[in-house]
Amino acid sequence: MQFSDHAQSVGTAAPEPLFASIADDILQRGFSIVPNALPMALTHRLTDYAQQAVGFDPAGIGRNQQYQQNEFVRTDEICWIQGNAAVTAAWLNWMDCLKSYLNTRLFLGLFSYESHFAHYPPGSFYKRHFDAFQGQSNRVLSTVFYLNSDWGHNDGGELVIYPPDNQPDSINVTPLAGTLVIFLSEEFPHEVLPAKRDRFSIAGWFRVNDSTAQRVNPPN
Repeated sequence: MQFSDHAQSVGTAAPEPLFASIADDILQRGFSIVPNALPMALTHRLTDYAQQAVGFDPAGIGRNQQYQQNEFVRTDEICWIQGNAAVTAAWLNWMDCLKSYLNTRLFLGLFSYESHFAHYPPGSFYKRHFDAFQGQSNRVLSTVFYLNSDWGHNDGGELVIYPPDNQPDSINVTPLAGTLVIFLSEEFPHEVLPAKRDRFSIAGWFRVNDSTAQRVNPPN
């Protein structure tokens, strides 16, 4: 199925020029930062849903048998997105269109997408880390989409993206509603600085399928 056909099939007005710009950024520098990425109405609906309808649980680190809560590393709360509500289905459809475009343009072999709402209460943080799990290469691209209107510099909670190879210049991203950040999961360590008020976002990952005959690796 071609990208344009896929976008039509999921009922999403796919912004192909925007997707092309994201692809160019990833190809040239490994990350992309896009203000006002999604339609404003969808951003508002996602913001309302995250702040009013989502039940959060304390976040942890690791997966399966290695999963544990560690408040020295992170103190946020999360809720995995299943797409059961119309607004979360619209979010997943939009990201599925982006996945199809990136596969067509960059030949990344992206297989699935997983995401969760994240809530950082005042004082919460997530220390410097990589998104790709040690010994696994299934997470290829990380995404963060922000749901905070009228967020100012004094509110804290910036995402700090560190360049690979210990280069000196880091990038600070203000978590303002509508901003979408995408970066290569295995190449860019990053952290979330302490927030001074409630901070909401959607964190997600495009994955490849690294299942084997001995181990099935589902999206969640």
